[in-house]
Amino acid sequence: MTALAARPLPRRRESDQRHALVATAHVRLMMLMLLFAAAILAVILRLAMIGLLADPQVSHEDRIAAALARDDIVDRNGSPLARTIEAWTIAVHPKQILGDRADIARQLAVLMPEHDEAWYLDQLSRNVNFLYLDRHAAPSLVNQVHAIGEPAIVFEHAAERLYPQSMLAAHVLGYLGPNAKDPDLVEGQAGIERAFEDRLTNPVDRGNPLALSLDSRVQAAMESELGQAMDTFQARGAAGVVLDANTGEVIAMTSMPVFNPNKLQGANREALRNNVTQSVYELGSTFKPITMAAALDDGVITNLGQKFDATAPLHVGAYTIHDERGDPQRWLTVPEILIYSSNVGTARVADLMGADRMQKIFRGMGFDTKPDIELREKAHPIWPSYWARTTVMTTGFGHGIAVTPLQLANAYATLVNGGIWRPTTLLKVAPGSAPQGRRVISEGTSYKIRQMLRLIVMKGTGRKGDAPGYRVGGKTGTGEIASGGGYDRSRNIATFAAAFPMDAPRYVVVAMLDSPQATKDTYGWKTAAWNAAPVVGRVITRTGAMLGVTPDESRDIDVSNLTPLLAQTGDKLVDTR
Repeated sequence: MTALAARPLPRRRESDQRHALVATAHVRLMMLMLLFAAAILAVILRLAMIGLLADPQVSHEDRIAAALARDDIVDRNGSPLARTIEAWTIAVHPKQILGDRADIARQLAVLMPEHDEAWYLDQLSRNVNFLYLDRHAAPSLVNQVHAIGEPAIVFEHAAERLYPQSMLAAHVLGYLGPNAKDPDLVEGQAGIERAFEDRLTNPVDRGNPLALSLDSRVQAAMESELGQAMDTFQARGAAGVVLDANTGEVIAMTSMPVFNPNKLQGANREALRNNVTQSVYELGSTFKPITMAAALDDGVITNLGQKFDATAPLHVGAYTIHDERGDPQRWLTVPEILIYSSNVGTARVADLMGADRMQKIFRGMGFDTKPDIELREKAHPIWPSYWARTTVMTTGFGHGIAVTPLQLANAYATLVNGGIWRPTTLLKVAPGSAPQGRRVISEGTSYKIRQMLRLIVMKGTGRKGDAPGYRVGGKTGTGEIASGGGYDRSRNIATFAAAFPMDAPRYVVVAMLDSPQATKDTYGWKTAAWNAAPVVGRVITRTGAMLGVTPDESRDIDVSNLTPLLAQTGDKLVDTR
């Protein structure tokens, strides 16, 4: 019985083993399924992270496409000033070269003769992984180099910003450079390229060129005349502006020395600096009409025949204000003060004005803030920290306060356009869309200033700035350069600020030379009447008709009421300011 009862035990043991094996298989299958699920979840999370965090411009081709999409920049007439073109780079992996290096170098020297065979052999033999042979290659050159058949030479599609008119308006346009965070990307580093980075790269505006207020023909004329004067008088620097007196549009803006935005190598800090907006100067006697305008508007001057004592130097404390040797030493009317550019007469007018009223006119002209223009490269004026009596007097003739040439041009636009200050702009303004601006002086005062500016060119220190038929009015200014807490008497800033035509002003033209030297043709003089004024006259002669101003010798502003105020004493005019 015992033996028969024990027989089923092996069956139960076998069944238990089978159940255990099945359970183990189930556990393993579940673990495998969990592992698969975890892997799938990880992939999904990774894809989600990529979708959420990845930079949309991840690929090199995307970067190229973005760079190629940078919009063109054109002048007011549609002439191209900056364009983006397709280009290629030619590079090599020196360590991976399979062919004969000397033979490859010989072929490269034939195809790219800017370097000789020895230079290419040196590059191909360097112990580096990668280097460029040409960063701006034409497609035809790429095809020729590709035909060499060396697999270690590689080619990449690239975008290149081209400034088709070379150095023209370089400081306005600016240039591109590598992005600080991603060197593979480029962005505007100065000028319009920097100021309008978002606009030029915005997909919404793609294909719509950015139209500037510049006229490339006028720009070329200003650069030509100013460059010639800079060479003739061996000046350290120069600046020039042509401004629409009624809209604030900058028609030309020139700074020298200049650079080529297509090739920045070798351009120093002085060349990259925009003297029109980044440099401030004591602009001397060009401030005198501003002082007279304020005095007329505030009633300090009640009539233009009012006389001021210029018989002798003016002593104020430890300071002495004097006129140039040879200037008339007598009582001068208001027009005579400007025609002879009398420091003493202007200082007496400014003294009557006082600090508050002098500051008011200067603030009205925007002399207490940076230039109001789209460029980001601009300097803050030097504003006196304390307005002593001598400060008021000297700022009246442009000493002790320093502004940019653009701010001076804007002030002259205000003087002649009826008294309205408007911000300057480098963008083309549609007809009837000029900003309203703010009134600084009355229309009546503006008219009187125009009369006197015309007399300065007809009879005073601005005679060499005239342009026949264009009815030019303006004022010279020659100021010594501040240095070491005083002034360097061997160097000066020579400026001529003008407008035309004075019977219906349309444009302001300013030319400035930094540290010009005298020549035999200037009889030893190195002042604005001899060097800056002729630049303005020639620019107006060359460009006036382009700007829609017809020269007319039979028209002019009426100055008949002022001529009786000029003494007929045979005064000798000294062209020193």
